[in-house]
Amino acid sequence: MSNTPLYGFSDTSFQAAGGIDGIRQLVDDFYREMDALPEAVIIRKMHKTDLSESRDKLTLFLCGWMGGPGLYHEKYGSINIPRDHAHLPIGEAERDAWLLCMERAIAKQNYSPEFSTYLLAQLKIPAERIFATSKKPAV
Repeated sequence: MSNTPLYGFSDTSFQAAGGIDGIRQLVDDFYREMDALPEAVIIRKMHKTDLSESRDKLTLFLCGWMGGPGLYHEKYGSINIPRDHAHLPIGEAERDAWLLCMERAIAKQNYSPEFSTYLLAQLKIPAERIFATSKKPAV
């Protein structure tokens, strides 16, 4: 029998991420990566200059998505990730830039290697759904 925690059940992922404070740190690091990485310029342009609301929304969304409290729903209402991003031109480059920023942000956290791998794999699922249902950028 393994001592590796099972993520994705109850609030195990939320707890492994450090609760709301840990998720807030992850999101802050994610947006710092978005501001710093040349590959992320294409997705940074999709955001407002002031990232306060984006940071809040992503933090609250991830809290509930990881099995913690449903803070996003309480503050902003329901979310349908593909529908709410459908107006954005998300192609492979945009999807990959978002995942790169998240991968770099996850690497900066004090997560176990198992949780880091699990979390990035799970985040690829909504990223793929957004990519699959989005208006594609003009080529």
